[in-house]
Amino acid sequence: MPVRHPFALRWNDNDQYGHVNNTVYYQAMDTAVNTWMIREAGLDPSGEVRGYCVASSCEFRSPVSYPDDDLEVVIGVERLGTTSITWDLPIVRAGTDGPVATGRFTHVFVDATTQRPVPVPTSIRAAVEQQLAPSAA
Repeated sequence: MPVRHPFALRWNDNDQYGHVNNTVYYQAMDTAVNTWMIREAGLDPSGEVRGYCVASSCEFRSPVSYPDDDLEVVIGVERLGTTSITWDLPIVRAGTDGPVATGRFTHVFVDATTQRPVPVPTSIRAAVEQQLAPSAA
């Protein structure tokens, strides 16, 4: 079952067209996933294992703008692999279910010193399996 992470929009998130700039959606997804991994799964960003984003995408469905909208990132998992996680990240208006954007991030976990892939840390794997019910293991 996915969890929701609030993402408050700010004055400077609007672009010259009067809606939230596309880069803000990526910030929302990145912030949501990393906050969840730190708080719920024990990720230490300065630790021996790091999760690097190796791929990301976003499909925009409906414009939003500050101050009219507050957003939530719905954190789900598309695939839990040996050394990577592909996150399924719909972005919705707070309290709704219809996505204004649909995103995806793939993190590969690496040793901080060697920069070589390592297995998804046990604490992160367990938290994903318990809280996010990935569709593939």
